[in-house]
Amino acid sequence: MKARAMVPFVLLALAGLILAPVSSAQVIIVTNTDVIIPPPHPPLPPHPPRPRPIPPRPAYEIESVDIQVTVRDQSAKFQMSQVFKNTGNRTLETRLIFPVPADAAISGLTLLVDGKELAGKLMKKDEARRIYEEIVRRRRDPALLEYLGCGLLQTSVFPVAPGQSRTVQIRYSQLLRKDNGLVDLLLPIGTVKHVRRPVQRLTATVRIETTRPLKTVYSPTHPIEIKRPDGQHAVCKLTLFNVRSPDDFRLLFGTHQGAVGMNLVSYRPKAGEDGYFLLLASPDIKPKKAVDLPKTVVFVIDRSGSMSGKKIEQVRRALKFLLDQLKPHDTFNIVAYDSEVESFRPELQKANVETLNAARGFADGLYAGGSTNIDAALRTALGMLTDSSRPNYVLFLTDGLPTTGERNEMRIAQNAKQANRVAARLFCFGVGFDVNSRLLDRLSRENRGQTIYVKPNEDIEAPVARLASRLSSPVMTDLALKFEFDTARPASAPPPVARIYPRELPDLFRGEQLIVVGRYRQPGRAKITLSGMQAGQPIRFQFPAEFVDRSPDDTNAYVATLWATRRIGEIIDELDLKGHNQELVDELVELSLRYGIITPYTSFLAEEDAPLADRAANIRRAGEATKRLLAESSGASGFFQRDFKQRLKGARQAAPAAKPLGLGGFGVGRVAAPSQGPTAAQPGAVGGMPPLQPSRAAAESALVAGDSRQRVRRIGGKTFYWKAGVWQDATVTPEQAKSAIRIVQFTKKYFDLAAQSGGRFARYLAFSEPLLINLDGKTYRIDPPPNDR
Repeated sequence: MKARAMVPFVLLALAGLILAPVSSAQVIIVTNTDVIIPPPHPPLPPHPPRPRPIPPRPAYEIESVDIQVTVRDQSAKFQMSQVFKNTGNRTLETRLIFPVPADAAISGLTLLVDGKELAGKLMKKDEARRIYEEIVRRRRDPALLEYLGCGLLQTSVFPVAPGQSRTVQIRYSQLLRKDNGLVDLLLPIGTVKHVRRPVQRLTATVRIETTRPLKTVYSPTHPIEIKRPDGQHAVCKLTLFNVRSPDDFRLLFGTHQGAVGMNLVSYRPKAGEDGYFLLLASPDIKPKKAVDLPKTVVFVIDRSGSMSGKKIEQVRRALKFLLDQLKPHDTFNIVAYDSEVESFRPELQKANVETLNAARGFADGLYAGGSTNIDAALRTALGMLTDSSRPNYVLFLTDGLPTTGERNEMRIAQNAKQANRVAARLFCFGVGFDVNSRLLDRLSRENRGQTIYVKPNEDIEAPVARLASRLSSPVMTDLALKFEFDTARPASAPPPVARIYPRELPDLFRGEQLIVVGRYRQPGRAKITLSGMQAGQPIRFQFPAEFVDRSPDDTNAYVATLWATRRIGEIIDELDLKGHNQELVDELVELSLRYGIITPYTSFLAEEDAPLADRAANIRRAGEATKRLLAESSGASGFFQRDFKQRLKGARQAAPAAKPLGLGGFGVGRVAAPSQGPTAAQPGAVGGMPPLQPSRAAAESALVAGDSRQRVRRIGGKTFYWKAGVWQDATVTPEQAKSAIRIVQFTKKYFDLAAQSGGRFARYLAFSEPLLINLDGKTYRIDPPPNDR
């Protein structure tokens, strides 16, 4: 198991009654109602006895959590501040419990409340287990089980008056683990505990300083802001609002002496089965001898009548921003189109003061009117590109369908591909719901680019600016990867690695990171070669790597889920652009079920009454959904489906269970609420697409938006579904369920199972509701005590 960086979380515990934790940070705050301090008041006259009311649970909330981490090479210093408030009308007597991982190299641990250090007692693993089990038993909730196997620090008692806010602060140092050349920092801010109120704001800032050149900086769990002031420093920021149960925050970084650094993370849960790998390649941020490749960029701008008003104003500003990113050795042109096509200049222009000023004037003169001749505009732009020795990029923006000239989707794509004689990258911006989103995806796929979707009333400038920043400094183009294993394979054997995504490797840009995932058949040591072109000359880099034979735990299970996320995006793309394929539909259902990645076409898997084991019915429903929904090439339904698909294909982190990455937590497909809803919830609903506007697909599928109950959870390498009042492991078959070993929560057998394998199973048992699960070849049915049901 990896050593965890320790970050506090808050739990309120009463004598005889333990409340739910309100934060995922890891200081546990325990309150005792037997020592409540009442406010002073005059004696009251006697009155007749009344029935004794059930005492209310104390009310409190976590206002904010802030984590500051400073890392130098492998040595990290942590400071965590957490503000909690007593929102009730009674004073709470509180003590802090801080879980300490048994294998963590911790020093200088200090707990403070409002700046004053609290006396505490550090307890070892066995005594800590007794305390954790005692709290779980009294509370009748298994939330703390994940800390079996940890030690703990317990403080003295302090009061929190009604309405008062107290600041808990923790300081400590830790030596971080290093594996496969990557330093691994884990902040366990996420749990599956039941929370009453969300944390209003959670922030984490990690400042990294390295002795050797810093290359890879990557979070497999969260999109984060990364600033790289130079080649040996990075500042990484995570900000979350209204936090209930976030995933643990994990950050990996690596150093390498050279122009490009590369790291490999492999994961193989079962020997004999294909494993998964993640490859990270990062160029120098600010090399001593910077090589900025001369590039050519052609901007293709829609100025048809539908672009009038605010849109054309934003396009003018965006175009001028793009022009400002050009460098003196770049060449460019602008193609504006409506019914007709107009070029800024007849041929490509060098980016100098004179031409750029004139181009800004051309941008200011853009006006909206006329129809949309997409075919002629693309053929004109691509026809200008003749020099294949330099990177060539076409940025194509449209907000509508082709309404004049060639209007057939397939022929437009074919004409563009034929006109693209220099293997230019075509980046499409689809603005609003009226675009033919399938056409844009077809254009970007066949011309090695990407489609970016901009919702109605969304600022066009922001996504354009992000892409422009990416494209400003290409380092290598025409990338290729080669894997050479030390162990020889027969000539007739299949390739040792396969199903690598992205399918077409993008160019490598300064400040960017190449993220590649794939499967491997052969474990062992290997040599990986990254080759490409730089300034018209071939260039290559070689790195040693090792593909693990069998992973000891699920620390790197995220690699498999990230691979599945991208593979699902590729499957949807194939079905969308090439038509129905039964084998792909079968695989889509299998991957969605196994990894809990719910798509618009498999949303029924999360319905409480949909049996997971009925493979034929699930495949039939998925096939019907793909045919029906993907038939919509335009409109809101088509827009959101293809935006969703593009996000999966380009995912940098694995899609969360039941809530695909970055799509706001809305779904297509009817999902019924549980009759006895599971109590651990995460904002958002099953699916992952924003709500559709009225359309045939929307009319046929009820939309789920912001549902408060989560029916799919992924913990480590396992996925669980809420079915008929039971959390069911996706691997449990009906036959296994019938013969499952029955265990009652909070019994000795229950705690013994949680403690097996050094507590490795404990986090899987942290469900309050009934649970069906496979563990080490056995199937268990875990039920709450009879009186708790």
